[in-house]
Amino acid sequence: MNTVATVTAVAALFEEHRSRLRAVAYRMLGSLSEADDAVQDTWLRLDRTDPAGIDNLGGWLTTVVGRVCLNLLRSREQRREDPLEIRIPDPVISREDGAAGADPEQEALLVDSVGLALLVVLQSLAPAERLAFVLHDMFHVPFDDIAPLVEKTPAATRQLASRARRRVQGQAPAPDPDITRQRAAVDAFFAAARDGDFEALVSVLDPDVVLRSDGGVARAGLTVAVRGAKTVAAQATTWGKLSPFVRPALINGAAGVVVVPQRQPVSVMAFTVVDGRIVAIEILADPERLGRLDLSALRSA
Repeated sequence: MNTVATVTAVAALFEEHRSRLRAVAYRMLGSLSEADDAVQDTWLRLDRTDPAGIDNLGGWLTTVVGRVCLNLLRSREQRREDPLEIRIPDPVISREDGAAGADPEQEALLVDSVGLALLVVLQSLAPAERLAFVLHDMFHVPFDDIAPLVEKTPAATRQLASRARRRVQGQAPAPDPDITRQRAAVDAFFAAARDGDFEALVSVLDPDVVLRSDGGVARAGLTVAVRGAKTVAAQATTWGKLSPFVRPALINGAAGVVVVPQRQPVSVMAFTVVDGRIVAIEILADPERLGRLDLSALRSA
């Protein structure tokens, strides 16, 4: 077969798997740009490999992108100066009305509605635990295929995923499936903040609610983590003045808002609502990262 024809055929096969690979990388890395880089690296590795020796291309690509992400995570850990820093993963923003024209890539990225709260918890896992959980629990890769990536036996790899699963279930509960119920809680939150109604704020918050905010380098004072309904409510009363600039949106498939006072977003807020109460709030307030967000879906509203 012609070399050019072979490359073209392999490239076409790779494109069939690109969305899945990007979804794997996003869950592993929490960064859209790094996920794209990991997918590109996976393509380069495939381009240097004889496809005739690959029995299951989808499985091969998934394990390769997993290995690429594992190496990136380990490198990230080695150069991190402050292991306690708060970093909110890149949000995926879409319209809440489900209007036509939704980005198919975004839909594929959030096929299982991976919320920001879940991604934050995944960031707290050791790289090998994260890989085992993401590949097995989210993408159904057998432990026998994951084990060589983490240099452990399949049984030990199963234990890695089990530990990660317990952490996720304890710290990132599944949100209410009804988006209308989610939105009702978020609307009640901002109405109470606007009115300065402390008791109403407390009533819409879970007693153990956690708020995480990432202000980046430019707004380091906004990088905080607070827990408890009264503590979070005390913080929230200062946001009442932002209510006129709140634009409802889906943040990673869940009810959230983008705060846009003067055409430029000042924050993205994602909410996890369980049984009608807010159990987690993730806030991205880093001007540099906000400036890179794709808000085209909101602008078309």
